[in-house]
Amino acid sequence: MPRFVDLIPRKAFQFMRRTIKYLIPVAVAVAFALSACSSGNDHSGMPGMPGGQGASAPAAAPFNTADVQFAQMMIPHHAQAVQMAEFAATRAADPELKALAATIKSAQQPEIDIMLGWLNAWGQPTAQPGGHNMPGMGAMPGMMSEQDMNQLKAATGVDFDRHFARMMIAHHNGAIQMARDEAKNGSNADAKRLAATIEQAQTTEVAQLQKILDRL
Repeated sequence: MPRFVDLIPRKAFQFMRRTIKYLIPVAVAVAFALSACSSGNDHSGMPGMPGGQGASAPAAAPFNTADVQFAQMMIPHHAQAVQMAEFAATRAADPELKALAATIKSAQQPEIDIMLGWLNAWGQPTAQPGGHNMPGMGAMPGMMSEQDMNQLKAATGVDFDRHFARMMIAHHNGAIQMARDEAKNGSNADAKRLAATIEQAQTTEVAQLQKILDRL
């Protein structure tokens, strides 16, 4: 009995062999693609895809020149307030003033660290604490001169308390002005929130300092 292949013309048989030869890789590729789709399109383990460990970090929040200047100027401004508060720890006589100075230091040092982090993330230079001016920015409002700081450092007791209250009121008012400028001109949401916090906290502290000064 003749075999099935013997009943097929030779040329037709060769054509079928070639066709099958080329179809096998295509069939394998299709099967692989269908298998991948059946996994539910889960890209959670793929780098750069949402939900995966390799997901790319979100883009940095936008910022403008006002945001940069706010951070660059507020860093040394806060640093001077921290230094004044440190003087109060050993020189102040009034318990309320000494406690307020400690509050100022505990609030403003972390804010310095936050703003330094922003400038680093933004690729911008940082202002060095202790400076009174930044190139192109003019004087920072409320900053004490070196003579002012030396005078405060030399004072003790009630004399120190009076100097400290007067100087910190002026210093805080300068920071409030800078915070309001950021609220008006800045674009970075985090910087504007910090500016609002600074304005609120220091406005309250100015009122407290004025009450202390009035009774000294």
